[in-house]
Amino acid sequence: MEKVLDVYKRPYRSKFPVVCMDESPKQLIKETRQPVKASPGHLFRHDYEYKRCGVCNIFVASEPLAGKRLVKITDRKTKIDWAHFIKEIAESYAGADKIILVMDNLNTHTPGALYDAFPPEEAKALWDRFEFVYTPKHGSWLNMAEIELNVLIGQCLNRRIDKISLVRSEAEAWQNNRNNLKAKINWQFTTDKARIKLKRLYPTLEA
Repeated sequence: MEKVLDVYKRPYRSKFPVVCMDESPKQLIKETRQPVKASPGHLFRHDYEYKRCGVCNIFVASEPLAGKRLVKITDRKTKIDWAHFIKEIAESYAGADKIILVMDNLNTHTPGALYDAFPPEEAKALWDRFEFVYTPKHGSWLNMAEIELNVLIGQCLNRRIDKISLVRSEAEAWQNNRNNLKAKINWQFTTDKARIKLKRLYPTLEA
C-alpha cells in the first residue's frame, strides 16, 4: 500500500507518467418492451423485464496528474486482450522514457501475457517501457482508475445497452469529452493518513 501511495506523491513528469489501469465487465441488456420517454411530471420508464445479450469488457487507463484517459471496449478480458491494451497505452505515451503503471494483481496482469500475445522481441521491448506497480490484495481501492471507471459508468453507461458497438461509441465520446476538459483526480489519501486510519493493519512493536 505504501509503495502505491509513494508513487502517487511523485511530481508530474511527462517522461515518467504515472498511469492507473483497471477493467470492469459491462452486461449487454436489451429492452423487451418500448420504454416510455420522460415527460412533464413523469420520469423515464422502462419495463422490469429485459433480455441478456452477453457481456463486454471495459479497459480504462488514467493519468490523474495530466487529466488524460484511454478507454477500450473488448469482447473479452483475457490476458491477450490485456496485452494489446498495454500496447495501446505504450503507443499513446510514445515520448515517455518509462511508464509507471498502477494496477491490481489479477493473474492476467503479468509480463508473461505480453509474450503470449507478441513475438519475444516485441514483448521484451514493450515490457521495458513499463514499471509495474501492483495494488495489494484486497486493496484495489488504491487504484485511481477505479474512480475513472465509476465516472464512466455513472455518466455514460449506467443504462440498458444491448450492442457492444454502442458501448464503444458512447465510451469514446465520453473519453474525448473528459480529455478535452482535462478532468483530474484530487487524490487525498497519503501514507501518513494510512498509518492513522489503518493503524490496525500495521504490526505492533513490543518495547
